[in-house]
Amino acid sequence: MTHMTAAKAIVEVLLREGVEKAFCVPGESYLSVLNVLYETPRIELISGRHEGGVSFMAEGYAKASGKVGVCFATRGPGATNLSIGLHTAHQDSTPMVAFIGQVESSFRGREGFQEIDLADYFRHLVKWTVELNDARRVPELVHRAFHMARSGRPGPVLISLPQDVLDETAEMVFQESEMLSHPRPDRQAVAKAKEILRHAKRPVIIAGGGVTSTKSAKELVELAEKLQVPVATAFRRFDAFPNQHPYYIGQLGVGAAPYLVECIREADVVLALGTRFSQITTQNYTLLTSGTKLIHVDISPDELNKVYRPALGIVADTKNFMLDLLAELGESGQSKERKAYIQEQRKKYEQYSEVRVTSGQHYVNLEGIMGDLMNHLPSDTIFTSDAGNFYGWMAKHYRFQEEGTFVGPTSGAMGYALPAAIGAKVAQPEKTVVAYAGDGGFMMTVQELETAVRCKIPVLAIVANNNMYGTIRMHQEKHFPKRVIATELSNPNFAQIMTNMGGHGELVEKNEDFVPALQRALASSKPALIEVRIDPQQVSAARTIEELRAAQPAKQM
Repeated sequence: MTHMTAAKAIVEVLLREGVEKAFCVPGESYLSVLNVLYETPRIELISGRHEGGVSFMAEGYAKASGKVGVCFATRGPGATNLSIGLHTAHQDSTPMVAFIGQVESSFRGREGFQEIDLADYFRHLVKWTVELNDARRVPELVHRAFHMARSGRPGPVLISLPQDVLDETAEMVFQESEMLSHPRPDRQAVAKAKEILRHAKRPVIIAGGGVTSTKSAKELVELAEKLQVPVATAFRRFDAFPNQHPYYIGQLGVGAAPYLVECIREADVVLALGTRFSQITTQNYTLLTSGTKLIHVDISPDELNKVYRPALGIVADTKNFMLDLLAELGESGQSKERKAYIQEQRKKYEQYSEVRVTSGQHYVNLEGIMGDLMNHLPSDTIFTSDAGNFYGWMAKHYRFQEEGTFVGPTSGAMGYALPAAIGAKVAQPEKTVVAYAGDGGFMMTVQELETAVRCKIPVLAIVANNNMYGTIRMHQEKHFPKRVIATELSNPNFAQIMTNMGGHGELVEKNEDFVPALQRALASSKPALIEVRIDPQQVSAARTIEELRAAQPAKQM
């Protein structure tokens, strides 16, 4: 037993849990923890400019590192600002632990300064919330928080820290333990899955977050080849399977390719690996038909039967399921029919995703930019992405070659790309990290450029600027043509902002200038930004504003 303050015990648990990086906006409600971290060099504390940005940094760090993301914020306004990253982590199944300062215990229930009932407020945004009301329970509760964040379907956990409790001293009992949470599938279930898949005529694998979080793309490649089954990736899980592989047939996201949706709807068997069948992946819950046998594998029993009733539901770690199925398969023969089926779907993917337009006339063409990025960046470059229509060009044309190279929010959170890139670069400092964003989302966390400069974190931001909230404008024009309101923007010179912050800024207005700007930005070894001016009329990768207006008559008001 060791006598110490609750604040010191919290940091001791962080060390025992292997925490090396944490992100914060400092606040007076948890000054005692900051004071202990001051004398704890083994944990690097990175302070950001807004709690929303800080929570995205921790979430991006967790995705890129495979570790638990840790963040701190103060009570009330700080906590509510932080909530966007916790919601993102919840929908993305990202392990995070958030420590939030709280008003003094004796002031609770009086609407004290910045008081919020944090446990109740965040209950539906996180896996578990708890308030620390007894200093002696720090080892128990904080270790439990990390276990909850990692185990089952991973996710965020929140601990509320009353300011006075942090300074209380107590005898702390720390016990070393190791938690293994990688359940193996039932052997009978594996044998049944093998038989269903072997007798299938038109099977498809859908790879989700259970593949990316376990870093098991290698096992998935082996399984797909042995079974002779094509692979599609779930929403924002591009890197679950190498896109250059002849068995890869596309991604199920916003505006998924019609050929891919048709392929899955016509499949007689779908093997879903670690995907929760989100609204986007399922195309508004219309993806699977009654004639499809579903084998659904997920580490959380709550995900089975939640959207589709599986013919075979298997609760297991995705990687362990694939390893056990591979062992069960042994040597498999090859089918000419399956080979032709896969080649047909692959050809459709290649035709759909091919970069054909490499430059624009008066603006930068994002299709050409995707080709430039594939040709001039290392294959292990990590991309973080905001939400918005600019992302449609990446979803359609960019081919991710290696796992662990895409970090994006399935929640569709705007403002994500830049702070998540900072977190990813902290996790993988040896890799090139690119934040890809539109002007609307980028301005929501633009202040974190200063964080990158101050902390010497050389990320590269690519900002597609069309001076509008493009996605909302697209829907506006589709449903209420020519009735434009609230979606037009005016922007500063983003490249100049980056320069003023102390980084490297570039403005690109035609495609042929992009590669030289990219090379200069990477060579600068500084946080860098390339602003690309894109055509405001080309509101999505598929349609112009005029085409949208022509496709649907205006609604009568």
